[in-house]
Formats: sequence, C-alpha cells, structure tokens
Amino acid sequence: MGAAVKSNPLRSIRRPLDPQRGFTLIELMIALLIALFLIGGLLTLVQAMKATSLSQNGMSQLQDNERMAMTLMTDVIQSAGYFPNPAGPGGATAASSFPVSGSFTSAGQAVVGTGSFPDAAPGNSISVRYLTSGTDNIINCTGNTSGVAASFINTFSVDTNGNLNCTLVVNGAAPTVVPLINGVNSLNIYYGVQTNTSLGNSSVDTYLDATAVTAGSYWNKVISVKITLSFANPLFGQSGQTGAAMQFIQFTRVVAVMNKTGVTT
Repeated sequence: MGAAVKSNPLRSIRRPLDPQRGFTLIELMIALLIALFLIGGLLTLVQAMKATSLSQNGMSQLQDNERMAMTLMTDVIQSAGYFPNPAGPGGATAASSFPVSGSFTSAGQAVVGTGSFPDAAPGNSISVRYLTSGTDNIINCTGNTSGVAASFINTFSVDTNGNLNCTLVVNGAAPTVVPLINGVNSLNIYYGVQTNTSLGNSSVDTYLDATAVTAGSYWNKVISVKITLSFANPLFGQSGQTGAAMQFIQFTRVVAVMNKTGVTT
C-alpha cells in the first residue's frame, strides 16, 4: 500500500486575486461630457449675471445723468431775469439790470436761444442771464456760487461728442466751457410765450422754437421753457435687446421762468 498523499491546507484556502480594474474609455468620455455640460451652464450663468449687472449700471448712470442735467437746467432757467435789488426807492429795473448785449437784443431780455425744434443732433442751445448779490446763494450752470456781486450768462448746448456743456460768462469775461455730463444725443427746446399781449396776464398761449420766437420778437415774453434731452440708451444693441430697445431715450421737463409766470388760462 502506497504512502498517503498529504494535502496542503494552505492550498485549499488560496484564492486567485482579482486584477485591479480602471475606467474604460467610454466611461471617461461620458464623465468628460458631463463636466463640460456643467461648466458650460456655469459660464452661461456668469455671462448672464454680468450682462444684467452692466445693464443695471448703465440704466443707473443714465438716470443719474438725467437727474443732474434736468436739475441744473431747471435751477438756471428758473433764475433767468433775477436781480437782487428790485424796483423801489433806489432800486433797479429789469431794463437797467439787463441792457442790450451780444445775442440779448433788447433791454430786460433774460432768455435767448438758437435753432428750430426739429433740428437734428446735437440740436438747440439756450442762454439765460441773471445777477447775484454774492450773498443770495444763486448758482450758475456749473453749480457754483459767487461770493461777490456778479452777472452770470449761462449757455447750455450739446457738442458732437455727446457732452452737455455749460458755457459760463461771469461779468463779461471770457467764456468758460464746462462739460457737465456725457451720453447726450441732442437738446431740443420749445419756449412758452404769450402772443396775445392784450391779455397781459403772463400766461402761455403757445409754444414756439427759437427761430419762431426770434421772428415774432417774443424773447421778452418767454414765460416757460420746455426742455427735451435725448440720451443714448445703454441697452440698445445688447444681446437680447436689439430691435426691442430704442436707440435713444428722451426726457422732457417744462420749467417756469420765475419772474414771468402768471395765472393759468
């Protein structure tokens, strides 16, 4: 009888090891595609947020420019014809305070303009004059005051670069041009006048442009001024806005000349 073959107990429990397994090429391509899809969505979101931010900043700047322009023009136009020592014992009159000078062709005239309302950009201009005692805090078109008695001639106009400019003449000195805001396409103006002088109640009965006011010799009868400023629209031409947003946005305000306003008819 042959010798018994002994079995190795370790051999009976030994198992072949599973080979280490990585990602297949298809799995890698799918993962890469998902990652690209997520990154694309994130970039789209970032671009949309950036465009929204730019639009909001542009509209905010437009509103600030409109507010500043209208506030300055209103303050200046309302002051047209102001002089600190009105008629009375030793007092002055409009005619003596504002003699004929330059484009102001009649004594007492405080407002003068150029152009016709339908004029293309940059549109019309307006000049107003008034006095300050130096203690009454009357501002000029730059927003500044004078610490001494002075005469101001303020001219508003728009240049071909889209700037709303203030041209200031103090006491007849050389004019100083100060850019106020940019992004303005045009300035167009109507003047409220009373053509029926027989009424004598200082009420507007028609609005005329500067050309018509000059033709009718109505400059001393200007009671109010209708300003229309046209601004470049910051949304025009942006993605999703083309064809929907207007190229220009207009703002209009009617300003009463304070020493001319009368009853309403």
